[in-house]
Amino acid sequence: MARQPRLIVPHAPHHVLQQGHDQTTIFRDADDHQHFMDWLRDSARHYKLLIHAYNLLPGQFQLLATPPDADSLGACLQRTGRYYVPWFNAKYARSGSLFGGRFKTSVIEAEQFLLPCSLYIELGGSAGIEPAAQDWSSYPHHIGLRTDPLITDHAMYWALGNTPFQREAAYKNLCEQALTSAQVTMIEAAVFKGWPLGSDAFKAALARQSRRQVVPARRGRPPKIAPVDSVPD
Repeated sequence: MARQPRLIVPHAPHHVLQQGHDQTTIFRDADDHQHFMDWLRDSARHYKLLIHAYNLLPGQFQLLATPPDADSLGACLQRTGRYYVPWFNAKYARSGSLFGGRFKTSVIEAEQFLLPCSLYIELGGSAGIEPAAQDWSSYPHHIGLRTDPLITDHAMYWALGNTPFQREAAYKNLCEQALTSAQVTMIEAAVFKGWPLGSDAFKAALARQSRRQVVPARRGRPPKIAPVDSVPD
């Protein structure tokens, strides 16, 4: 059965996950991180992809990004990989795939899930990482420790306060509250399976817009339909 293409919605935020091939470590030292970041930033600028949050972990990277069209997200990551993978392989005298197949992505309903998804990414997902250890994430940017040239702040982040200090303090407070287990489960289920993350109304609108199924089909056989001549008047 042919694989359904990813659901990419222009001007909507997307949670992106790319893992290493067979649990391969894809970032071994600071030099690896920096080269990847430089190529990602250049590719994002080239394809006009807006990146709102990111985290580079040893075996994976995650992004929260808004593409201007249906092709720019994939093109940006493909271009970044074309530079990074040969460089990484040459540096460590290895060959073959570095990334584990296609990247995974989930379209996000911004009003309800953008900030929780940003927190999930920056805090290392369900594994959980202390914010102070996040050298290669957008967390320091969002709490005011540094300005990150890769980041374009989303409107939902701006809505946290009227001044940079208010926004940074509010975001740090959200981090300290942590996500609920239900939020983590919903975010992970959506990105790993490629389904949208949002309300039923949001998913119904996406289905109409994309003219495709955007939620899992119900299990079991479809209900039987009575023959026309047996339907009562």
